Amino acid sequence: MSSQALETLLAKQSIRDVLSRYCRGIDRMDKAMADSVFHQDSTVLYYGIYEGSGRGFIDWVWESHSTMACHSHQINNVLSEVDRDKANSEAYVTVVLWSPTDENNKRQEALGRGRYLDRWSRRDGIWAIEHRSFVLDMQTITELESGEQGEQSRRDKSDPSFALFPTTP
Repeated sequence: MSSQALETLLAKQSIRDVLSRYCRGIDRMDKAMADSVFHQDSTVLYYGIYEGSGRGFIDWVWESHSTMACHSHQINNVLSEVDRDKANSEAYVTVVLWSPTDENNKRQEALGRGRYLDRWSRRDGIWAIEHRSFVLDMQTITELESGEQGEQSRRDKSDPSFALFPTTP
């Protein structure tokens, strides 16, 4: 394998790790981790939802997600192209959001499926997003008849995952 091919594979893996760190940061409500996926001067476009800076988007998500009972983000089907210190990726994402229970002890589940279209750059050896566009492909909102949150799942650093990865940014 050539050194360029190895460098490309390492870059693609780094990008996948950053995408996973984004989901983990959002779901565990670790703002520093979520912020770390965007360069300081990054931009974000979530069509019809948000347009602005990457860090501003994280602030917006924090306010929105703090009202949720729980949420879960998963990344699949990551396609990326790397050219030295620049890259593009398309990552399919599934997002599940549970509202808090209402006065009738009912809750809603929003299930969204879409794609993150990201432009990346490596600065000082670190891959982060320069620009993200989010395309929502489909969404359903359902009143849940039943559903329960896992007892060990936490939206903070008391989640068991932090014992495994205590130093992840």
